[in-house]
Amino acid sequence: MKLTFVSLFVALAALTFTACSKDEKGAGDGSSSSSSTAAKALKLWWFQWDPAAGLQELGKEYEAATGVKVEVQQIPLSSYQDKVFLEFGNSRTAFDIVIGDSQWIGRGAESGCYLELTDWLPTVVDLKSIHGRAAKYLCEYPENSGKWFAAPCETDAVGLCYRKDWFDDPKEREAFKAQFGRELTVPTTFDEFEQVASFFFRPDEKRYGCVMTTGRAYDALTMGLQNLLWAYGGMWHEEGSFRVKGFLDTPGTVAAIEKFKALIALGPKKSENLDYGEALEAFANGSTAMMLNYFAFFPGIHAKFGDKVGFATVPSQDGKRIASLGGQGLSISTRIPAEQQQLAKDFIAWFLKRETQEKWITKPAGFTANTAILASPEFRAKTPYNAPFADSIDTMRDFWNVPQFNELLNVTQKYVGQAVDGQMNTLEALHKLADEKERILREAGLLK
Repeated sequence: MKLTFVSLFVALAALTFTACSKDEKGAGDGSSSSSSTAAKALKLWWFQWDPAAGLQELGKEYEAATGVKVEVQQIPLSSYQDKVFLEFGNSRTAFDIVIGDSQWIGRGAESGCYLELTDWLPTVVDLKSIHGRAAKYLCEYPENSGKWFAAPCETDAVGLCYRKDWFDDPKEREAFKAQFGRELTVPTTFDEFEQVASFFFRPDEKRYGCVMTTGRAYDALTMGLQNLLWAYGGMWHEEGSFRVKGFLDTPGTVAAIEKFKALIALGPKKSENLDYGEALEAFANGSTAMMLNYFAFFPGIHAKFGDKVGFATVPSQDGKRIASLGGQGLSISTRIPAEQQQLAKDFIAWFLKRETQEKWITKPAGFTANTAILASPEFRAKTPYNAPFADSIDTMRDFWNVPQFNELLNVTQKYVGQAVDGQMNTLEALHKLADEKERILREAGLLK
């Protein structure tokens, strides 16, 4: 999908696919090289958006250098997850490389669909050059295990976009200072964020304070809440274990949801149920002061508004600032011949080279995981959103990465949604959510 202001994430049906048996790869270990690149081709699958088009441009350069044709097939996001895992049920997948969501990696690894890259990847790239958080959430399974089933492709995190021209307006600045006794500045805490949003909330003028992702399809509500959840001391589960009760249903999580509800009330109509594209449109139509959404959308926003917009990291609370992770990794199918696996490895090795990554970051939303590039003054100065992105990647966290993430996500969306909508007391909803999550984890054998 091009970065137009339409719905990005929509409902994804529950996965119904035939697992890839580790005994039925039928492709060898991918270690044998092709004897010739003549008439060779690679097919990659990704969903429709600007980074996929940028990767296709790089693919043309790769073909010119190696003779291996690279095709990036863009699939509508509404059917992407289903298509990918149904395809894994075939004896041979139509793709050689799939660029899968971070949350898929547990299912892809444990079902034997993703080729393990643990021994091979260090031979083509210094793993220390890959940002640790990208490695943990996009590439490794289990987290911090040192077992790699993907290489980083697109790295992303939630950030803050704001109407710089509104913040710089002398009349607005004067009025804000008169009302709150301080300068109108970009908020660094969620308390400041709420204050600024309340100042700009003028529904009679069709002006609104803030907008966030709150949609009930797929993961929009969960990703929107996470930025507050962690800042207020909440968590999905105990660090280092699968225990949920007593860690999710806590005062910190309650405070995060209550603040989230207060912020939703400062947005345009229907702010309690906006998917990614709808939240984007609420800002892009010029009516809203601030937006929390993924950095991957910010190139399109900047192209539309130019210097009228500014970018920053998500706010903090009590010194805690954590951004919801986004992004995808490059995974090789186990259901392709050994020579195709080798071609896929060759392409990934080329993509991870520093010189290729320098080209990747010139593509719209081509965000890298290369630590040296992220830290370079050149990268930080290249766009107005690069520096806050580089600062955000150091804090980003992800939702559950286990194979049961879909079930865990569905109940999260359900009960958090009921709390946000006032259909259930917030603490009661969290108790029920904790019970449901532990039931799912016990049935999966992850929790005793």
